[in-house]
Amino acid sequence: MLQLTWTGLFPRKARPGQTLLDPSVTRMRVGPLDLDSYLHVNNGTYLQMMDVARNNQIADLGMFPVAKEKGWAPVVAASTMKYRRSLQPFDRFEITTRILGWDERVFYLEQVFTRGDTLYARGIVASRFLDRRGNRISALDVVRDATGQDLPSPALPEDVAAWARAMDVAPREPSAKN
Repeated sequence: MLQLTWTGLFPRKARPGQTLLDPSVTRMRVGPLDLDSYLHVNNGTYLQMMDVARNNQIADLGMFPVAKEKGWAPVVAASTMKYRRSLQPFDRFEITTRILGWDERVFYLEQVFTRGDTLYARGIVASRFLDRRGNRISALDVVRDATGQDLPSPALPEDVAAWARAMDVAPREPSAKN
C-alpha cells in the first residue's frame, strides 16, 4: 500500500518519447508484508503491485498532469491472473505493463511478472478513467488528450478479445429498436 500511495502522490518523471504502445517496466522486490502464511507473495498483493506498475505507466506517459487537471482517476473494470511460479521473500522482479489496445469503453493491458527471462505471472486488465463525479471517460478521449491525435487501436489478441466479451467489458452491440 505504501508503494501505491507513493507512486500516486510522487509519480516518477515522464519518459521522453514514450508512446501508448511502449512497455513500461517497474522493478520491485518482495518484502515481508507481501507474503502470505505459505511464505510466498499473496495473490491479492499481486494486484496491488499491478496498481503500482500502472501508476508508473501513467507517469512514463506524462499523463499525471493531464489526469490531475481534468480530475480523472484510473480504475480497474475487470482483471484476471495466471500464476506460473511463486515469488519468494526478497526476490527481485519486474512488472512489464503494456497497453494492448482500447475501445470506447476501456483500455486493455497486459502486466507480466518476470525474474530474468522466467515468467512468474500474467495479468490482463480492463482499465478506464472516471471523472470527479464518477462518470466514465471514453478511452478514445483519453487517447486524444494523451497523444493529441485520434489513434486507432491495434487489434486485440484473440484471447484478450474473448476475455473482454466474457467479462462484459467489450463494446456492446446497439440494441435493436422496434
